[in-house]
Amino acid sequence: MRGAAWALCTAHVATALLAPPSPAPKLTQRKAVLTVGTPLNWPDALDRLAYVREHGIDQFIEMWRRSQTLTRDDDLLWGDEVEYAILRVTDKQAKISLRGPEIRDALATKEEAHSYRTEGCAWHPEYGRWMVEGTPSRPYGGYAADLCRVERNMRLRRRRLLSELAEDEICPTLVTFPGFGVGDFATGCADLAPNGPVARSESVPDAVIHPHPRFATLTKNIRARRGGENVRARPPRFVDTKTPRDAPTTIEGLDAMAYGMGACCVQVTFQARDSTEARYCYDQLAALAPVMLALTAASPCWRGVLAATDARWDIISASVDDRTPAEDGRGLSDSDDRLAGSGVRQLPRSRYSSISRYAFECDGPAGQVRRFCDVDAPIDEQAYNKLKAAGVDEALSRHVAHLFVRDPLVLFEGLIEEVDDTTATDHFDNLQSTNWNTVRLKPPTGLGIGGIDSNPAEREPGWRTEFRPMEVQLTDFENAAFSVFTVLVTRVILAFDLSLYVPLSRVDANMRRAQRMNAATSEKFYFRRQLAPNEVSEAQKFVNCCGGDDDDVFEEMTCLEIIDGKGDYFPGLAPLAYAYLDHIGCDGDTLARLSTYIELVRKKASGEAVTGASWIRKFITEHPEYQQDSIVSPKIARDLAVAAHDVGLGLRPAPELTGGQVIRPITRSGAWDTRLSADKIPTKEERRELLARYARRGPFRGAQG
Repeated sequence: MRGAAWALCTAHVATALLAPPSPAPKLTQRKAVLTVGTPLNWPDALDRLAYVREHGIDQFIEMWRRSQTLTRDDDLLWGDEVEYAILRVTDKQAKISLRGPEIRDALATKEEAHSYRTEGCAWHPEYGRWMVEGTPSRPYGGYAADLCRVERNMRLRRRRLLSELAEDEICPTLVTFPGFGVGDFATGCADLAPNGPVARSESVPDAVIHPHPRFATLTKNIRARRGGENVRARPPRFVDTKTPRDAPTTIEGLDAMAYGMGACCVQVTFQARDSTEARYCYDQLAALAPVMLALTAASPCWRGVLAATDARWDIISASVDDRTPAEDGRGLSDSDDRLAGSGVRQLPRSRYSSISRYAFECDGPAGQVRRFCDVDAPIDEQAYNKLKAAGVDEALSRHVAHLFVRDPLVLFEGLIEEVDDTTATDHFDNLQSTNWNTVRLKPPTGLGIGGIDSNPAEREPGWRTEFRPMEVQLTDFENAAFSVFTVLVTRVILAFDLSLYVPLSRVDANMRRAQRMNAATSEKFYFRRQLAPNEVSEAQKFVNCCGGDDDDVFEEMTCLEIIDGKGDYFPGLAPLAYAYLDHIGCDGDTLARLSTYIELVRKKASGEAVTGASWIRKFITEHPEYQQDSIVSPKIARDLAVAAHDVGLGLRPAPELTGGQVIRPITRSGAWDTRLSADKIPTKEERRELLARYARRGPFRGAQG
């Protein structure tokens, strides 16, 4: 789910997911990985939820105090995460292949054998048994040239994943496979019957969930906390010319967590200098998130039906919504003091959502950033009071206390009271990691070990910001372009001291608009009209957050206006990125490559390059088998998956997606190094056959002249 400093930020969770269950785990320092024990079912966890919530706050305070006493000025280290789907293909149908854990283990073994390489990959489990996640094995650094590493590493990941597939398997970077949940759609496991004891889904078997017990427990406990109800996502149905008049207006049957958590995305995490910078970038990227969601939208069909939306966000939000009937207003619930808010406090949104509060503490006149926090964001009062008493500032106290209006969803026997709050942050991480927002503020791991005088390679990761809204693209060129552009925008914001603040109610409106069909070119988004301060000295860095005295600091703009500029008052993010690269003296070769990425983002915003959703929708509606009835048949879904796979490998040109960029073909060849072995050829027959084969060759014709 998600060494080197950046890699350590996810090492604990990833390794914990892979560790075998153990009835008597041994506790170690936070720098080492805690062995996972037996997860508790919801009835057994209820009496211990309050302990985890209380001690999660204690752990955050301990981490905060230690990080404040260390003088650190961390370099930029960052990385990306790309999720892949494994499918098995026949002439007539494609099915999800449940070999994800097997493939991931094989890849991890080979990566370890290739750890001498500077450029490598790391492979992590995902919720879906048909999925794997790939990241760079080492973080990208803070140099312009590092931005050119991204696509190379993504191509290496795709090549290596391809090398581990069976001949009838493919690995397209599709957000969701259109045939998921339709009939017999999975292969690779004996028990593929729906209505299993975990998800209780009428269409999805429990076997599609990753076999580690954490994932099944997460699924069961979300259902249990909801009062035993299944989750329900209902994307609107696209109505075509022959869609039956009596067809439901929504796509029905998305009744399992796998529909949402099985959606693939691309994410970027980067380390900030300190907490101030991380919190400021968190706020700015939250305002940018809807625009990037619209530009990367790539999920226009669900459960065999075309949707009237282009992006995944609301489907995932519904798929992990653990709120009781009283909390989300759909009914009444009994008060239970063991639950956060007794299970009856109104919670206006799912755990998977846009952010509810900005996290930066502005030094300007009272409430200048706070005034943009205009959405209902309940807090845990006890947590808030404890944080304030410990000296945590108002904005961060409210940010953390808002996370703790939720309950922890997965507890492990032996890892509750046994965890030492002075050396571990497991209980805080439990709540933090299951608040899935468009942006995540990630405090230091390991309680901030390592000050400014320590060896940077030995430091624990510092404050980080994780950017989470973007949908995975069909090609590595596109995924690299959006990842690099995101990092460039953060550098632009910091270098020019820009502010993207708009009221969070407008950010919520933007998120709704971003999911509509063709939002990248047809929708307008509330955006800050004046990004830069008029006169701000270096000593006054970050004061631009305040804006003017009135609320007239934003207006509606198209994606193209946001990216390219509007009038003489809004420069646009792409021109600012070029200005920044000029300012830092970026060399010509690097600039040429980065320009292709910036220009792709421009072309997506202008419509010169189509979004993944538009490409997929066009492929489906122009397929010979499509009946203009909104239905994506198994054969259409199969052909789409194969086409997407071929586009990703550079075997099928798609200039309309890449803005004309040609994707160099990717094959299995060269995925791994070939060892110059001195081992003897095993048998006389093998040696004789090999020698005879090459003795029969004609003369070798090398390079001429």
